[in-house]
Amino acid sequence: MMIPKKTSIEVFQTPLNVIAMIIGISAAASAFLFWLVYKHEPTDAMQQHLLFLPALNAGLNLLCTIALLIGFRHIWNGRIVKHRNAMFTAFIFSTLFLVSYITNHALHGDAKFPTTHPTARFIYLWILLTPHILASMVALPMILITFFFSLTGRIPWHRRIARYTFPLWLYVSVSGVIVYGMLAVYR
Repeated sequence: MMIPKKTSIEVFQTPLNVIAMIIGISAAASAFLFWLVYKHEPTDAMQQHLLFLPALNAGLNLLCTIALLIGFRHIWNGRIVKHRNAMFTAFIFSTLFLVSYITNHALHGDAKFPTTHPTARFIYLWILLTPHILASMVALPMILITFFFSLTGRIPWHRRIARYTFPLWLYVSVSGVIVYGMLAVYR
């Protein structure tokens, strides 16, 4: 019996269950972070341990931003291997950020913006923080799907989604640094 050859379209067809799994894991991670930030009682409410974590978070976001911009420059100039290395570096910085962020919120809880500066607080909460949170919830599955397409050789699909993933990821990284900066200035 002869086995029919698969066409290149069949070989590279994206399994929807993988995409659904990535979206499901991302939704579970977002739900966990929501619980951690808004429902969990901090274990170090007196804030006596690891007080450097918010600054570390901002630094990791800044390093991610730099790696993203370097990766963009490399792909723009056709340097695929350098692009891949820069994007993996950005992914590592984002992963380290997430670990540090979870640790910080588990220990210290959510940082509250002071009510003594109502205009700055409005800008912080509604113009900066809310879009940052919503964008990060959308960015996580997009980043994972973009990496999945790249790592499995689905480069046309990678390119299509990366056009949207890159600016969203960049926005989340940059706005994360600004969130830290505003909290540091107004505390």
